[in-house]
Amino acid sequence: MSRSAETGSSSSPVTADDVDLAVRLAVSVLRDAPADRWDAKAGSLEWNCWETAEHLANDLFYYAVQLGPQSPPLDTHVPFALSRRWPNGPAVFFLAERDAGPAGLAQVLEACGALLVAMVRTTPPHVRAHHAAGVSDPEGFAALALQETLVHTHDLAVGFGLAWAPPSALCSRVLARLFPEAPAGEDPWLTLLWSTGRTELPGRPRLTTWRSDSTPRS
Repeated sequence: MSRSAETGSSSSPVTADDVDLAVRLAVSVLRDAPADRWDAKAGSLEWNCWETAEHLANDLFYYAVQLGPQSPPLDTHVPFALSRRWPNGPAVFFLAERDAGPAGLAQVLEACGALLVAMVRTTPPHVRAHHAAGVSDPEGFAALALQETLVHTHDLAVGFGLAWAPPSALCSRVLARLFPEAPAGEDPWLTLLWSTGRTELPGRPRLTTWRSDSTPRS
């Protein structure tokens, strides 16, 4: 575990090390998952746990490839074709082999995380690429990946019936980068869950719509 991921302040940038740590935490949840819970609903989502983990891997892949072209598009994503298994299912670029089982799915998630970690580490900070939450820089894509990984790992843990909470420093950096208007003074993890429509906060009802802002801060 890197020192920056363990002890970095909430005001410091989101880094490739943060993404690496978050993916390792997510994979550990997948490896602890009960074998009979993969078709269970993932938290408050309509998707089951397998679909949610597959979606998370696709997210990490998506963020990595946006930074790949020499001149990334700014008005739309790199045109990998999307598909859905069913009308309300997650849109995906690829599927994990179901015959490979949960261990294979964990490898897919690890591989996609490694691609993004490499791209964030090696892409110059001035590069910009498209995202629906705002044209973003490498740190913004790292922050989006951190948000998706932490929150969807929560969804998975709920579906699996497992207790799980990420390091507060990771949550604080995601909030600072993507949710600058989030309320201060509450537990960072609960605030991130509130900001993404997963829970209530004291005096603040659960959000029914929400949006992160991945545009560069400077």
